[in-house]
Amino acid sequence: MAIDRIRELFGEPLSVSRLAERARLGRFEFSRRFRETTGMSPAQFLTAVRVHEAKRLLECSGALTAEVAAAVGFAGPQAFCAAFTATTGLSPARYGRLCREQGQAPPAPDPGPGPERGAVAGTVRLPAGHGDARVYLGVFATPVVRYPALAETIVDVPADRPSCYLLSGVPAGHWHLLAVAAAAPGTGHPPRTGPVPLAGGAGAAVTVTADSVTSAAVRLRPPRPADPPVLLALPPLRPPADVMPPAPCAAFTQPEPHPAGIVRAVADGPPSGA
Repeated sequence: MAIDRIRELFGEPLSVSRLAERARLGRFEFSRRFRETTGMSPAQFLTAVRVHEAKRLLECSGALTAEVAAAVGFAGPQAFCAAFTATTGLSPARYGRLCREQGQAPPAPDPGPGPERGAVAGTVRLPAGHGDARVYLGVFATPVVRYPALAETIVDVPADRPSCYLLSGVPAGHWHLLAVAAAAPGTGHPPRTGPVPLAGGAGAAVTVTADSVTSAAVRLRPPRPADPPVLLALPPLRPPADVMPPAPCAAFTQPEPHPAGIVRAVADGPPSGA
């Protein structure tokens, strides 16, 4: 499968023509089917995998930019830095400082110009068998979690019930609502395992109109091989130690700016059960 081959051989020279030949398809038909499956062209998916692997290397080591560029298959440091900065919102050096928690903040949302703004709101729910989770939700121009987000929020979600979210200041238009999460291990997971990654909303389209709220429910699930990699430099997503009972969705009114540039929904009144 072409997706598996890209994920395994991202550090080697790979061409769309060679991938199409292995799939026994013409280049045009191969690219069309690939985009239908992933939301990206084969070349875009390969670049995304390379950037994602570069993020992992920068998180785990103090490797130099040139070393990382060569390890993940870029032609040189300049091409690597350009692709990395454009998709994560930070240069490789700044991303490394963020991972080491050296005072570097994640990139803030960029809704762009234009006065017409609306909101997206709804519930987010975890799959069965997972513990409490910290969930990042964002609105994007493409079906990829990449820089820039048009709006974003972080919500703590308990294992046994949905939580509400609110994304305000979203430009009017047609966008993608995407989610990334880290959940505590639950039933069916080995004991003492680390946070369990979850994804949601891949390809989910939302239409936002001015001065109105678009309703959209998000159901998280385990990641799939065809999911585009998460490229945006996110704040650390660590499962919460404790989650307060969520407020009823009808109680959510105006957004409150978060100090880090993240918008959090604020309940109008105490949480239910308090």
